[in-house]
Amino acid sequence: MDIRAILMGLAFAVMWSSAFTSARIIVADMSPLFALSLRYLISGLLGVAIALALGQTMRLTPAQWRATIVFGILQNAVYLGLNFVAMQTVEASLAAIIASTMPLLVGFAAWVVLGEKLKPLGIAGLIAGVIGVTIIMGARLGGGVDMFGVGLCVIGVIALTIATLVVRGATSGGNFLMIVGLQMLVGCVALTFATLAFETPYVNPSWKLALAFTYTCLVPGLAATIIWFWLVNRIGATRAATFHFLNPFFGVAIAALLLSESLGARDILGVAIITAGILAVQISRQRKA
Repeated sequence: MDIRAILMGLAFAVMWSSAFTSARIIVADMSPLFALSLRYLISGLLGVAIALALGQTMRLTPAQWRATIVFGILQNAVYLGLNFVAMQTVEASLAAIIASTMPLLVGFAAWVVLGEKLKPLGIAGLIAGVIGVTIIMGARLGGGVDMFGVGLCVIGVIALTIATLVVRGATSGGNFLMIVGLQMLVGCVALTFATLAFETPYVNPSWKLALAFTYTCLVPGLAATIIWFWLVNRIGATRAATFHFLNPFFGVAIAALLLSESLGARDILGVAIITAGILAVQISRQRKA
């Protein structure tokens, strides 16, 4: 892994982790499903326009179309849709921690469901992840956390795990920026139907909302996704996924810095254990690959 890939991986982790803080700001003044569908419309159109300008086309392989639709629905609509709804009552740091368990869930599912061999280091990582989440949830339950919102976050990360397993390797073959843009437009369509079915859209205009929404569209929404696909194409999905071990730390740190969310000793201990667990699982799977 060269220095460029390392720097891009670090940039991805910061961008991905910051999305929870910006989402928390957005849903304070805008209905969540409407906000997310509008975000995907803007980010998706930008992605497609840039892809066309670079000479990419919509002539995708069947596997790429499948990946586009599956990711558009499960990742963009279900995973992020449920997280946006949840963050009306759940703190950004807790939502980020739950979402950060995705590499652990992927490793567990690949081991138990798909029959992939997992070395003792990987098994230890899974156990560490469970311990870390238990420590954090034990601390947060005492503070009166909204369990319905937590449940939505859990369902969301399970949907993201399924999407990751279903479309592994299906985005290779070029036109990756076009795939990114089309995935977002698929998510926009799905979320538009959800908005019409489940909420009455509202917006309370403010500069804070405008800045957070613009940032979400351009940075976590578009730039982070482009960097992720670039990393996967450059160093492979297994090595790229190693950077997810930074997400719990960055997610909690950014929320504490920008939203002044409380951070106790048990939170810090739990985040450290989850981070170590994710790294152990990814190193184990990387050695196997």
